[in-house]
Order: sequence, then C-alpha cells, then structure tokens
Amino acid sequence: MKLLLTDSGITNGSIQDALVDLLGKPIDESSALCIPTAGYGAPDADPGGPWRFISGRSRNPMIDLGWESVGVLELTALPSIDTARWVSWVQEADVLLVNGGDALYLNHWMRKSGLVELLPSLPDTVYVGLSAGSMVMTPRIGQDFVGWKPPTGGDSTLGLVDFSIFPHLDHPACPDNTTAAAERWAAEIAGPAYAIDEQTAIKVAGGTVEVVSEGHWKLFNPAS
Repeated sequence: MKLLLTDSGITNGSIQDALVDLLGKPIDESSALCIPTAGYGAPDADPGGPWRFISGRSRNPMIDLGWESVGVLELTALPSIDTARWVSWVQEADVLLVNGGDALYLNHWMRKSGLVELLPSLPDTVYVGLSAGSMVMTPRIGQDFVGWKPPTGGDSTLGLVDFSIFPHLDHPACPDNTTAAAERWAAEIAGPAYAIDEQTAIKVAGGTVEVVSEGHWKLFNPAS
C-alpha cells in the first residue's frame, strides 16, 4: 500500500501532484472509497462532520477532487457484512480516503472490521489520511491526542509506518499545537516524529518517506 498522510487533505498543488504520482493516473480516472469512521469518535464529534466529509463539503479537499467514482466504506458496519463482499469493494478501489476525528477510535474499528489485515495485500492501492486518518498509521499518537479511550488503554495505533505525527502545527484553530508543544510531545514519543501543518503531507512508497510541503514542518528524531 502507498500512503499519503496529510494534515488537512489535498490543500495545495504539491500534495495533489504527489497524489497523482502515487495513483499513476489522473484523479478523474480513479475510483475512491471514503472512510468517515474516525469522525464519530472524537469527544466533540457531531453527525454533521462525517456528512460534510462524505459530501465533499468540508474545508479539507479530498472527496471533491473530481474522482471517477466515490463510495462510502463505514468500518462499524463491516462486521455485519459478508467479508468477501466488502473486501471486493476495497480491492477494486484505487484509493482510500480516510477522515479525521479520533485516531484511537479509528484504530479500534480498523482492527475490529478486519480492514487492517487486508491492507498489506493491496500494494497498488493509495491510502490518503486526513489528520487522525494519518495518525492511525503510526506506532502511537502520544497522550496529548488521546480522546476516545480504547478498552485496552494506551495510545498505540497500527504501526504501519515507523514514525509518529503531530498535526495542525501552529494552526489558529488549534492554539495548543505550537512548536514548543510538539517538542514536548516528541520527547514523550521517544521515536521518529514529524510535526506538520496544513500545507504538509508525508508520502510513503516503496519504503521511501518523503515530506511534501508548501508550509512548515519539523522532524524530531532522537537517533540523530
């Protein structure tokens, strides 16, 4: 699976170019499945958030990019659907567009639904995360970002990449997400970690990690 881990969606031309490169074809020739699940788990969640994401009316460009087709994959529904049926939907999609919200809630349902077990078998599929949709791919999110509490506790997520992500760096709507706060968070993470803003994404393909940015970001790496 190829990853485009964004802070706020496809917010500039550089990030869109990275998406097209991962797809290997134009957006209007690509089929998408959007996953709204994380939007239900945040402490301040409301039903309008997932609807805005699905309908392409959010402030985060993802669904409204001009895809050839778009479907919805709600992870909480998958345990009640025949596995072969929904697996075929995922296998046929060119890209998974994964909403923000609560990363631990999304982690829980990616595991419980069985989707995480399918991902390694999809080498050509592109996964595009938005905020929590990106953070869920990391080893852990840090206590600063724990909202919904999983039955097992902790802040561990899927660990499909070997770095963590501090999102919304210096965003006016997130006054606590300062560079100083990111430094404290990274010290607690104690592993490779990126702080990224809304004009930044992290592209992962073939074992190579590349930061794509028209904004600002910082890498914290204790090994360095």
